[in-house]
Amino acid sequence: MSEFFFELTPDRVLWAVEAGGFEPTGHCTPLTCLENRVYDLRLWDGSHIVVKFYRPGRWSREAILEEHRFLFDLREAEIPVCAPIAFPDGRTLHEVEGIHYAVWSRTGGRPPAEFTDQEIDILGRLLARIHNVGAAGTAPHRQRLDAPTSALGPLEFLQEGGFLPAECERRYRAAVETVAEIYEAWSAGVPVHRIHGDCHVGNLLHGDEGWFFLDFDDFSVGPAVHDVWMLLPGRDAEAARQRTRLIEAYRQFRDFDARWLRLVEPLRAFRFVFYAAWIARRWNDGAFPAAFPHFGSAAYWESETRDLEAHVERLLGDGEDVPDGLRSGSSEPEPELTNEDFFWDL
Repeated sequence: MSEFFFELTPDRVLWAVEAGGFEPTGHCTPLTCLENRVYDLRLWDGSHIVVKFYRPGRWSREAILEEHRFLFDLREAEIPVCAPIAFPDGRTLHEVEGIHYAVWSRTGGRPPAEFTDQEIDILGRLLARIHNVGAAGTAPHRQRLDAPTSALGPLEFLQEGGFLPAECERRYRAAVETVAEIYEAWSAGVPVHRIHGDCHVGNLLHGDEGWFFLDFDDFSVGPAVHDVWMLLPGRDAEAARQRTRLIEAYRQFRDFDARWLRLVEPLRAFRFVFYAAWIARRWNDGAFPAAFPHFGSAAYWESETRDLEAHVERLLGDGEDVPDGLRSGSSEPEPELTNEDFFWDL
């Protein structure tokens, strides 16, 4: 099964697409994608399709079909997303050698370099409409965005896999657990529903037909603010102003409680941990060592640990509703350092 995925070649891609009932010309261009395998194919009628082969073992068939269902729900609500197209047999998901694959129409456009205020207004309204649709349905087979799945689970994988070096492991674990505890406290009562889950500018296109939201492969059940901060991730005053404007436009179609914004920094920290675990899980795929040559080095983990510790300091410094056990002066004392904490080659 996995061998077929890692050994996909243009002839195998064309064979799978032909078996699905399409008529490709032989034009087959691989598109940049680390997680899945994605190809642009030209058909004999002159149109282009994009074929995605899902990485085996990541999502179940039911979870992938929930992605498709969400996209069709959004299309039915006239929200500009790229939804899969049906094979001639009416299904949207086929399988070859144990690998699930689906087909999309190619969508033209470019990702934005930066947003104007008018574009932020449009995107705020579109995001609210996406979340209205997301809240109207369920996705029981998709991942829930919370502390166990986005921080503690990835932390456990990194520890059990031996990825964390001894000199950083204690500090890294303490930082992740602190962020998780803060998130659990602050997210109590915050509604969750279907969200994009990976709503960064690289998953937006703007073309002649306006905006399109792409790549719902990571869609999850989580808080609305996750999509907001990923769309406008900066920490400076301009990013804060843009988020305020986006939320004002968002509220034209859906409520947004300003208190949810305090989840931005814990969610940002979750992203660090989840991303590191994602690379670690894929390390046997040759594309990942090539794409992340510094991953796993002592310098890499020291930088990651310092970034997480800075997050913790920022969160504790806010002071508001910090869990009692984490308030300044109430944490356990740091253990005495030994030579092993200073010299990495002992």
